[in-house]
Amino acid sequence: MTTRILVVDDESTIRTLIEYNLSQEGFTVDTAEDGDEALQKAEGQDYDLILLDLMLPGKDGLAVTKTLRQEKNATPIIMLTAKDSETDKIVGLELGADDYVTKPFSVKELLARIHAVLRRMEAPTEALATGRVVTFGPLTVDIDGLQASLRGAPLTLTPKEFDVLAYLVQRPNRVISREHILDAVWGVDYPTETRTVDMQISHLREKIEANPKEPQYLQTIRGFGYKLTQPTSEVSK
Repeated sequence: MTTRILVVDDESTIRTLIEYNLSQEGFTVDTAEDGDEALQKAEGQDYDLILLDLMLPGKDGLAVTKTLRQEKNATPIIMLTAKDSETDKIVGLELGADDYVTKPFSVKELLARIHAVLRRMEAPTEALATGRVVTFGPLTVDIDGLQASLRGAPLTLTPKEFDVLAYLVQRPNRVISREHILDAVWGVDYPTETRTVDMQISHLREKIEANPKEPQYLQTIRGFGYKLTQPTSEVSK
């Protein structure tokens, strides 16, 4: 089956440029020019990826991302933004975007980001592809089946959230640096930053912790990284 991508941008020249180059790569492309149309299409059809402009008439890209994630739509989102501030990037990642590309961008860079996200969708990284089901306390992670559950209840995770959890659950009670997580999940040559890891950990805490502000499982080891551990109360049961 061909890969379907939704391109959302209010500038017709940019939509046309992206649509042409993605079509040349063999992708099936749909387009939308505002946030309302983007939500209508994303909610009514299945896409493998959404390229979403931050500045849109009506609902902006952040509002669209927030709505999709609240509806448990885990389609990967790459945000296109003319803003280069760290705040804009962080807010987008916090709401559930998977990556961002700052305008003006080269077609080569955009395609590289798209292929990187799609590779993570299709299969975990080599380090994760063990074909095992790992159980750690109340967490169960089917690494080959790309599914996870907490106390038997399925978790709705984005591809990157799953990859981060799968990487950590295979290394329980070990302190893993942000750089190591970044290399394992995103790839050594992937152009992103360690702040992205922090965002994914924050998302995971929202989904597996009773109180994300006082995490029991995903522990921050200040100055070093993160550790997946099991609370004493869980161990003693």
